[in-house]
Amino acid sequence: MPDIRLHRALSEIPAAAWDGLHDGRNPFIAHAFLHGLEATGCLRPDWGWTPCHLGLWEGERLVAAAPGYLKDNTHGEFVFDHAWAEAYARHGLHYYPKWLCAVPYSPVTGPRLLGRDAAARAALPEAMREWVARAGLSSAHVNFHLESDEAAFGADWLLREDIQFHWRNPGHWHGFEDFLAALDHKHRKNIRQERRKVAEAGIRFRIVHGDQASEDDLAAMHGFYLQTFADYGNAPALTLDFLRHLARTMPRQLVLVLAERAGRTIAGALCLRGGDTLYGRYWGATEQHPGLHFETCYYQGITYCLREGLARFEPGAQGRHKLARGFLPVAVRSRHWIAEPRFAVALRDWCAQETADVRRQRQALLAHNPFRAEDIA
Repeated sequence: MPDIRLHRALSEIPAAAWDGLHDGRNPFIAHAFLHGLEATGCLRPDWGWTPCHLGLWEGERLVAAAPGYLKDNTHGEFVFDHAWAEAYARHGLHYYPKWLCAVPYSPVTGPRLLGRDAAARAALPEAMREWVARAGLSSAHVNFHLESDEAAFGADWLLREDIQFHWRNPGHWHGFEDFLAALDHKHRKNIRQERRKVAEAGIRFRIVHGDQASEDDLAAMHGFYLQTFADYGNAPALTLDFLRHLARTMPRQLVLVLAERAGRTIAGALCLRGGDTLYGRYWGATEQHPGLHFETCYYQGITYCLREGLARFEPGAQGRHKLARGFLPVAVRSRHWIAEPRFAVALRDWCAQETADVRRQRQALLAHNPFRAEDIA
């Protein structure tokens, strides 16, 4: 059997060994992305992020791995379990630290079980459970895993589901007008009005990849990011050095949407490009204009996907307003192993009820989608 090793920094694992375990289509799982978070000051133990990556080794050969972190809060996870922690506390038990397999600050579905083959990937959930039990931790969590990984988790891993809104090209849209033509009249008219208001305000857009972005472009985007977090009273985690790192190490996967008016850059959206998907992550603006958020975060991304031949656009975790703009509700998943048997039994029923509620909600949302019946994506 492979040896289980825990790595307190991704730099302990060679990039070639790590990246040899996945197909490279999801940028968030790349060694460059995850190591960059650690190396440029984005992960701080006082914010609850202590790297603790799990590797399965046969001698000096890495055969499977999972990005992991010791957590003493839920900061930056997007799968919330505050109620679980409170229930533990009421019974005099410690929920934290827990072990989390995820990509920090990124509610993006992607590979979590990395391995040289299916058997190696399937061995990871048992290795996670074994190590967590041996370490005396309360639980193990795998957030935003692929649907294809479902079979690797046993019945003792609790399933949770949530909803995100994603855009998908059914294959016959070649330009923005093709996309609009698939919408019903009301929603098509609304999008055209929003786009017209932005254009009439004299706002123009520039899309640059990492290798095209100037230092001013990167600094402007980071400034927009900081502004958004300040507006909502949250602590920003990503550093300007991290953006520079992405531009240098993932030059064609970093995509910046920059809005300009009167010679000034007034808004921006930071995206990452995968094999067939554009992922929208952060946005911000120094000026407020009607429709600017929708144009910067959604319509420019859709236009980019149509031009570049990408099949999907995932613009972030929240927002029912996305439905009216052509983003349909899809299920996202997480798995949870609870060490304490009494809590595992109680939480099984809780998760089952939550999942049933989420599935009903998704069906209700789909019933109010903006597409004509014959053109639903």
